[in-house]
Amino acid sequence: MRLSAQTAQRWTSRLAIVPPFAWLAIFLLVPFLLVLKISFSDVQFGIPPYTALFGLEDQALSLTLHLRTYAQLFTDSLYLVTYLSSLKMAAVTTLCCMLIGYPMAYCIARSNPRHRNLLLLAVILPFWTSLLLRVYAWVGILRNDGLLNSVLLGLGVIDSPLEIYRTDLAVYIGLVYAYLPFFILPVYATLVKFDQRLLEAAYDLGARPWQAFFQVTLPLSLPGVIAGGMLVFIPTVGEYVIPEMLGGADTLMMGRVMWNEFFNNTDWPMAAAVTCIMVALLLVPMVLFQYNQMRQAQEGRS
Repeated sequence: MRLSAQTAQRWTSRLAIVPPFAWLAIFLLVPFLLVLKISFSDVQFGIPPYTALFGLEDQALSLTLHLRTYAQLFTDSLYLVTYLSSLKMAAVTTLCCMLIGYPMAYCIARSNPRHRNLLLLAVILPFWTSLLLRVYAWVGILRNDGLLNSVLLGLGVIDSPLEIYRTDLAVYIGLVYAYLPFFILPVYATLVKFDQRLLEAAYDLGARPWQAFFQVTLPLSLPGVIAGGMLVFIPTVGEYVIPEMLGGADTLMMGRVMWNEFFNNTDWPMAAAVTCIMVALLLVPMVLFQYNQMRQAQEGRS
């Protein structure tokens, strides 16, 4: 019995999504389930450094869930302050990327097509170098005897070195520098496909350039802004390298807390619980983004 062309196409499309879903299940879902399992364990001295959840004794299978880590997360103010600090730094970084990246993406999208590829190359070029090396470069720029203070002192702009290195300001600079391209590229992809006839129609109806931008260009580019914002906000919350290398001892972010719990305190259950709560917090903007995409798709079909 031969399948119809429509049935064959439907089965082909279903089989095409099997590899990516299998990849996500193996390298994302399974590791997260392992971390979730560890979060309900207790600390022990040995290998592995956590207790087992399941036990078999006298032909009876037992399940032991330890809630110490989650209870400590919600009672210890250090973790609450760290979560709020991470969310604040991620939000400020995202806002700065929006304020800097949107004009850059707009200028690239409206530039001469002959120069557009060169401008895009300038945005992508930092990815050709390791993030670790780029952050090390910022250490040499921002420290008290670094390049920035040497230039400002040489020009007579300041009398004493600026205390930027090992502060939250240095962390913000590093985060914005590292994640700015992640915001620019989605916004550029949205703006470059923008139909210029809509602006011409707005001008014909008497709109001024700033009115056309806020009433036509900006609303139609919101999908790219939201996508870029998510690409910046989500990884910034759990960032470790930049706060560790540029931040001070009082710079609280979840990446540093997880590192300390895993490697300094050897408290794997606590580190796993911190990770699970962070993932739960990040699911909220991801769900909101997905809901916005589905709503816009439905509006486009209607």
